[in-house]
Amino acid sequence: MTNEAGMLPLAGRSAVVTGGGSGVGAAMALGFARAGAGVRIAGRRADPLQAVAARHERITWTVADVTDEASVEALFEQAGPVDIVVANAGAAESAPFARTGRDLWERMIAVNLTGVFLTLRAGLKAMRDPAWGRLIAVSSTAGLKGYPYVSAYTAAKHGVVGLARAVALEVAGTGITANALCPGFLDTDLTERSVATIAAATGMAPEEARASLAGSNPQQRLIDPEEVAAAALWLCQDAAAAVNGHALALSGGEI
Repeated sequence: MTNEAGMLPLAGRSAVVTGGGSGVGAAMALGFARAGAGVRIAGRRADPLQAVAARHERITWTVADVTDEASVEALFEQAGPVDIVVANAGAAESAPFARTGRDLWERMIAVNLTGVFLTLRAGLKAMRDPAWGRLIAVSSTAGLKGYPYVSAYTAAKHGVVGLARAVALEVAGTGITANALCPGFLDTDLTERSVATIAAATGMAPEEARASLAGSNPQQRLIDPEEVAAAALWLCQDAAAAVNGHALALSGGEI
């Protein structure tokens, strides 16, 4: 991946990606690094972060918890000046709304919304140059529509889209943009855990449960993390400078 001058398109840029030890976060980190950026990935477990960092010399890692303000601030102190910030860390738990306890609600809001807030806020403060920067929040199609049995997750992801749109208006007078990516069900370990939950609750075979999730996509498939990484890379091109406050659905036409 090179530009017309033969340079890597993100050469000299610095990126931070939370939730970078697996799935979409790992795919983004590798995509940014291959495009020339120095990338610091963060997550709560060292082993997956180390494994991703070992795949490219431009990737470093930091153990951090996005729900902890001090931990996020320490992450950006380690990272130094940044150009690209991806708030990707998240988690999903399911329960019927009537049986959704406050503890589940608060866990989903903490990691999926407060974590994005803390990451983007610290990332904006750490921006190297207000003439160019990218803030990217990973939401979900659950940030654009409702899904049953994941009310807390859906509420948090709707909040992420609203947050990105609000931040976009604040940075619109600079060269920084803020956008949200909203993938449908992904071909990741997180979805496999959802498959296991569905299978246990319904008696479906895992293959049937997986097919039921893929069936929400009109293309009848799960979204590849590499597709989300490609969208993030596109947002980091100069040609995407006018894309600000956008919630980009990657869902095969579901929404």
